Amino acid sequence: MKFNFKFNFKRHVSMATLRNSFDRRTVVLGSVQGGIGVLLAARMSYLAVAQNEKYKLDAESNRVNLSLIPPRRGWILDRRGTPLASNRADFRVDVIPERMQDSARTIAQLGKLLELSPVDMQDLEDKLDKARGFAPVEVASNLDWERFAAVSVRLPDLPGVVTQRGYSRDYPTGPSVGHLIGYVGAASAEEYEKDHDPILITPGYKVGKDGLEKIFEHELRGKPGARRVEVTASGRIVRDLDTREDVPGKTIKLTIDSGLQDYAARRIGVESGAVVVMDCHSGDVLAMASMPSFDPNSFSDGIGRLEWKMLADDDHVPLRNKVLRGLYPPGSTVKPMVALSFMEAGLDPDESVFCGGGLRVGNRVFHCWNRRGHGQVNMAKGIYQSCDVYFYHFAQRIGMDPIAAMARRLGLGQEFKLPVVGQSYGTVPDPAWKLRKYGKEWQTFDTVNATIGQGYFLVNPLQQAVMASRIASGKVLMPRLLYGHENDPVASLGIPQDHLDYVHQAMSDVVNGPGTAHRAALPFDDIKLAGKTGTAQVVGLHISSGKTGPWKYRDHGHFICYAPFDKPRYACAVIIEHGGGSSAAYPIARDVMTYLWDPELALEKLHEFEKGWGGTAKERLDARYQSYVSQYGVSAPKVSAEEESRKVRESEEDQTANQPIVRDAQSPRPEPVATGSAEAGAAENPNPRANSGDRTTTNGGTQ
Repeated sequence: MKFNFKFNFKRHVSMATLRNSFDRRTVVLGSVQGGIGVLLAARMSYLAVAQNEKYKLDAESNRVNLSLIPPRRGWILDRRGTPLASNRADFRVDVIPERMQDSARTIAQLGKLLELSPVDMQDLEDKLDKARGFAPVEVASNLDWERFAAVSVRLPDLPGVVTQRGYSRDYPTGPSVGHLIGYVGAASAEEYEKDHDPILITPGYKVGKDGLEKIFEHELRGKPGARRVEVTASGRIVRDLDTREDVPGKTIKLTIDSGLQDYAARRIGVESGAVVVMDCHSGDVLAMASMPSFDPNSFSDGIGRLEWKMLADDDHVPLRNKVLRGLYPPGSTVKPMVALSFMEAGLDPDESVFCGGGLRVGNRVFHCWNRRGHGQVNMAKGIYQSCDVYFYHFAQRIGMDPIAAMARRLGLGQEFKLPVVGQSYGTVPDPAWKLRKYGKEWQTFDTVNATIGQGYFLVNPLQQAVMASRIASGKVLMPRLLYGHENDPVASLGIPQDHLDYVHQAMSDVVNGPGTAHRAALPFDDIKLAGKTGTAQVVGLHISSGKTGPWKYRDHGHFICYAPFDKPRYACAVIIEHGGGSSAAYPIARDVMTYLWDPELALEKLHEFEKGWGGTAKERLDARYQSYVSQYGVSAPKVSAEEESRKVRESEEDQTANQPIVRDAQSPRPEPVATGSAEAGAAENPNPRANSGDRTTTNGGTQ
């Protein structure tokens, strides 16, 4: 069915109607066009005026690249201006992971161009696994021109690769300053989150990770420069436009003597220990060496899994700063301090006691190190012969509180205000401390143990050096690392001079008289050294004699000293972990002190020792690394960031778990006699680790 509808409307249209209709359309269309024109003009005006800088910058960025120039890091100098940490000109190659299009191909090509070994390639892959996409990752540094140029000319074909001509951190003495200066490394994501400075993600820039490098990061950082270059669409550099130079970081000057620091570290040799030297006039720290150590140059380049394994496997714990973090029973080095407390408490130094080799205290016998006994002993003989019975006897009369008070007065148990990452300040025990710590009453045997530097007593080598310097000077010397305060006034300890003179003479007799360490005497007729030996046991007598057997069961060796005896100028403390006794420590102290007056003589002896040790500390580290390369190659296990953090944390923990049982009576072990031929050979032996367990004599020895 179809429906057809037809509508027919007829309207009369006149000329006037047509004219009016045309006029209305003209007005409407003209208004619309005018409005659009106004909008376009307004928009163009906005873009041309208000957004001028934005689009000018966008246009310029298509033609010009702006990059930051990492600032040259401030130098760290010793007291004479010798660099301990400086910068060296460097060619380097980095990659930025998020900019790489084919990372596997790029890394493989870089490996060929830079002639990277399989171990280097493995380390690079490990770095890339840990890196955040925006953070640059170092591929290689300290490159020669040929390898650097080989990468530079291929940059358009290697997206994400960045070449740098700048400066890298350099530590001239390497392991000698590892713990003191610290090292630098690429900023982590956590560090960038804390400090949103764009320089932190600039290729080639590194931040302080440990030691003074970390403490003075903002002073050493400096201000970055900038470089503007004209580039093509593909990123190829056409020409340099202009450069704003970087502003180097601030120079830090230390009290350290670079030559002495290096000598002390090298003189420790293959042993594990620490040496601290202080100026008795000002408190300036001249040397603060902890060995074995690590090479901060290697850490700065990015340590690989093989080098990490080498350090982690070492039972001498090269990651621990033994000067500040190492805690040890001080042994008989506290006896001069105890003698000062006795005199201050009113004890006549001429009052004596008979030593027959031991003393009964309650139902226990506390032995002297010399089982044959010392006969009649006064205070001076108690110090220079290190007679334990003398101190056992009079400590019971005086009590522990005066002894503990004197120990703190001389710097033991104290944390010093130094620019360091951390300190372990140990323990100066007394009755109140034990009650607070263990909820137990102080016993007589606690006093007897503490008075010979055993029991709960724990100190670090820096505290021992401070104690030696304060005994020598009679002043409240505070250790300082920053140079420029040597003329600051120093307060008196308030100890009567006649008390100090008495102890000084007894300490001189330790070395220059009938004492326990005459082989510590300096090779100068006009300069006498005063000192005190100390041996601290680390396991019970039922486990080891402390002289032989496994290294970790041998006794620690201590020596504190100062010179010249009559006009104290320098004080020194030496600790040798598991050295078998004090005879492992005082030859090192003697040679270190010799260096202060005759460097050539001291170095001549050191060079002879190093021939037997296998070279310098740096040479021995390199040789050990090469042996690990030969042994493990690329098979060393990968170490996670968490594992690295745990290992470092363990290395810094206090060593209280390794200290002897302190709730029972302890007897000091026999030591070799200073005049015995066996000790003489051990003291001069250039390979102490191999022979430290063989020092025995027939009459018991000294302390």
